[in-house]
Amino acid sequence: MRPAFTHRLAVQADLPAIVAIYNSTVASRQVTADTDPVPVESRQAWFDEHRPDARPLWVAEREGQVIGWLSFSNFYGRPAYAGTAELSIYIHEQARGQGLGRYFMEQAIAHAPAVKVHTLLGFVFGHNQPSLKLFEAFAFEKWANMPRVATLDGVERDLVILGKRVG
Repeated sequence: MRPAFTHRLAVQADLPAIVAIYNSTVASRQVTADTDPVPVESRQAWFDEHRPDARPLWVAEREGQVIGWLSFSNFYGRPAYAGTAELSIYIHEQARGQGLGRYFMEQAIAHAPAVKVHTLLGFVFGHNQPSLKLFEAFAFEKWANMPRVATLDGVERDLVILGKRVG
């Protein structure tokens, strides 16, 4: 049986934990295009862009510790795309494989109409099989394959854009 998860809106005090989880994925070269860990201060503007009424940023906790986060982010930043949001899910390494990604995805799909989002996108490296499988499990379709657009440690990598209409 999958453990029960809950989430809440992120608050300023969560930013260091959010960034730590993000930074923990950099070395894998599977999740982010950043090649070095980022400082907390560099993510402040990104954090401030997330608003509960339009582009929420959620955290899940276990025993008072943030174990993962999900963000709705603007796609392309133009008014005509206001109904489209990119989803990002990052999970603490000790919480991976326990269903938190699936929980976040269920919640995001259900919540999208409440924040006037009709289309969800995922930007996933082509070699990140766990993330591709997560999006595909929720009927996201491959809308684009951008071959060899990223170079990580001298290896060219594809970017897959997955999409789903939810409203």
